[in-house]
Amino acid sequence: MYRTALRNVLAHKGRLLMTALAVMLGTAFVAGTMVFSDTFGKAMRDSNSKSYSDVSVQVVDRAAGSGASAKQKSESGSTALTDTTVQQLAALPGTANARGVVSGFTGVADRGGNLIGQFWAAKGANFAPGQDGKDPRYPMAEGQGPKNGTELALDRKTADKAGYKVGDTVRVAANGPVIEARLTGIFTTDDPVVNTGGTLTLFDRATAQQLLLEPGRYSSIVLTAKPGTTEDALLAQAQPTVSGHQFDVETGARLKADEQAMITKSTDSMRTMLLVFALISLFVGIFIIANTFTMLVAQRTKELALLRAIGASRKQVTRSVLIEALLIGTASATAGLVVGIGIGAGMQSLIGTLNENMPNGALVIKPLTVVVTIGVGVLVTVLSALLPALRAARIAPVAAMSSGDQPASQKSLVVRNTIGSLLAAGGLALIGFGASTGDDSGRMPVGLGAFLALIGVFVLLPLLSRPVVALVGPLLRGLGGTPGKLAQQNAVRNPRRTAATAAALTIGLTLVSGLTVIGASVGGAIDKAVTSSMKADYIVSAANGMSLSDQVAAQIAKAPGVVASSPLTSAYWELDGTSKAITGLNADTFDQLAEVRLTSGSAAALGQGQLLVNQDVAKKFNVTTGSTMTVSYPDRSTGQLTVGGVYETGGMLGPVVLANSEIAKHDPKPYVSDVLVKGKDGATGALKQSLKDATGANPVIEVKSKQEVRDDFSQIITFALNLMYGLLAMAVLIAILGVINTLAMSVFERKREIGMLRAIGLDRRGIKRMVRLESVVISLFGAGIGLLLGCFIAWAINGTLKSSLAGLTTVLPYGQLALFLALAGLVGLVAAIWPARRAAKLDILESIKTD
Repeated sequence: MYRTALRNVLAHKGRLLMTALAVMLGTAFVAGTMVFSDTFGKAMRDSNSKSYSDVSVQVVDRAAGSGASAKQKSESGSTALTDTTVQQLAALPGTANARGVVSGFTGVADRGGNLIGQFWAAKGANFAPGQDGKDPRYPMAEGQGPKNGTELALDRKTADKAGYKVGDTVRVAANGPVIEARLTGIFTTDDPVVNTGGTLTLFDRATAQQLLLEPGRYSSIVLTAKPGTTEDALLAQAQPTVSGHQFDVETGARLKADEQAMITKSTDSMRTMLLVFALISLFVGIFIIANTFTMLVAQRTKELALLRAIGASRKQVTRSVLIEALLIGTASATAGLVVGIGIGAGMQSLIGTLNENMPNGALVIKPLTVVVTIGVGVLVTVLSALLPALRAARIAPVAAMSSGDQPASQKSLVVRNTIGSLLAAGGLALIGFGASTGDDSGRMPVGLGAFLALIGVFVLLPLLSRPVVALVGPLLRGLGGTPGKLAQQNAVRNPRRTAATAAALTIGLTLVSGLTVIGASVGGAIDKAVTSSMKADYIVSAANGMSLSDQVAAQIAKAPGVVASSPLTSAYWELDGTSKAITGLNADTFDQLAEVRLTSGSAAALGQGQLLVNQDVAKKFNVTTGSTMTVSYPDRSTGQLTVGGVYETGGMLGPVVLANSEIAKHDPKPYVSDVLVKGKDGATGALKQSLKDATGANPVIEVKSKQEVRDDFSQIITFALNLMYGLLAMAVLIAILGVINTLAMSVFERKREIGMLRAIGLDRRGIKRMVRLESVVISLFGAGIGLLLGCFIAWAINGTLKSSLAGLTTVLPYGQLALFLALAGLVGLVAAIWPARRAAKLDILESIKTD
């Protein structure tokens, strides 16, 4: 039986080719994902580990990152890291050196005034020279370090990008006005920010403190231990000195380990996402494998019956089919591993091409990758062949000798349809329940329901195929005549085979259409939020998301062409005991810059110091126009505010709106996220340039029109969708292989039938048309079911997002959905090219005499 199984594999190489390709592609995706994530993770860890090469103990002031002022800290009884702290730590018995570090966001402008690199990787720090005038962290390749506020130094990569030379004037900015300083030095560094494509600007200590923190203050202090003093011992000495609650004190080893763990967690998340799509591809492959072995068993009915007749047991027959699957799975998974290593190397090379500063390293191929790839490939193949193997064992020796096929019993179809109906009904019910919750608590029911519904639909596909294909019968006869009629009959003749072929496309189209509907719905909600509540022509904001300084709003108000402007501020106050986000705008320009759809009250109430609340807040707190709400302010005082109006939920203004003048009474320095601007002649290029000039052509400040804001959101959604489409491409490719495989084997199975059709007058062109139309029908059937299911699941997911994205409604992009359906038909047409040519070339006499 083992020799028989091996001969069967060798005898059916062509018929098993598509199955082997499906397994190989799926396992290659798995292997490529694991190789890439392991390689990329190791390169990132190696690069970042250099950050702590001279750190024995580090003291970090958490409050420095929050921007808390010295006055606020003195009121709370805490202290900051100062020169006194540095001296105290330097005096510890185990300290060889203590270094005060100042760091924060600093954007560098190129010669055109634009920000170099990305805002999240733009850093400024202090140059801390030793007795020799050099800072070992930043060795100067050219020139010298900065000594006063008119000088700065740049890292080599940033200087090269912008073409700066020592002696040039460089424009930089934090979250305040632009600073122009002379470039005195260009340095090299292994700082991870620079190694990953960011910029690093060095100032003298006083300037760095003034720009990034406040005079005399450090964001952290780094201690280097004396020889013979362990990091833990130095940590124990330092802790009593910096006992403030806002200080984090850790050893260099611990900081390194924490950063390594964070990088590992990030790469693991990336790997998990990629593996999900790899498993989707393998799941699609299951249908191909099961379909292939089912058809092979059906074609070898007489052979298997003969084996049973001469003494082979049911277990031996089952085992022989599973051995075939094992051999195919092992060979395909091994090939997939080799291809996957190439994919991993290609992905690493692609990352390097997209960003030349990303860390690189040798490929990492762990034993776990080899074991998982081959194990998954073999397991998927064997499990997929299990049901066909059991069917093979049930072939009766005598009955099967006179029959080439063993149709499924009526009982098995009834059981299958009953199970499928229960699964589909239960899944759809869970999806509906999850959508009705309206918040994230419904995501788990929706996810579980989607899985059950998908499985239920797969089980019911044979039942659905007959009526659905029958509906297109008249169209097929009209388009293809007799070949069209034959194509319809062939599609419904074996509903199990049709369903198994269509299922692969159903999975792909369910995911693709679901993602598309969600993307269109979210994009529509964001677009509605921007367009419905924003009347301003331009929004001025900081690229790094930090608060704009008061000077920016004042500069913009005086810019030529501006007729109205207002800072858009944010504060968090307690309203009736619950913390709520308060959005602030100038009351005198509110009507010119923003718009809310009031259900009661008036926007003029803002000028009287009253609140405007949306419908959700009004409902939650049971307030209406004229009601009062108790407010707890950040300065610990309390008061009463009157509700001056209620507006429709949604838009960019948030749940509560108040005049900036009222916010300033209790929060003198609120967070300024944007400045809204209305121009005399609308959104013109001249006004945009005027706003840029007013802010000193600050590289950190962005000036965007309403359309540009919408385009930015649209680009983000489009990028995310394209990424998902790319990851799903492997699953769709495998689905196409499944269609080709099924049609090719179906042609082989129906050789006699095709020969008889040729004998009674159907020409080669008619045979080709019959096979092509059958392929198109099956593809459209699977795609149509996938589109319907995907849209329904997307509607449910949108229901769970309503609480976090106001105004979200389900948008069906009919054009894109129709395109997906048309592409599915094209896939069927392309997939049928080879099987159709093969069918048309069959010799008539050879086919008729086929046993």
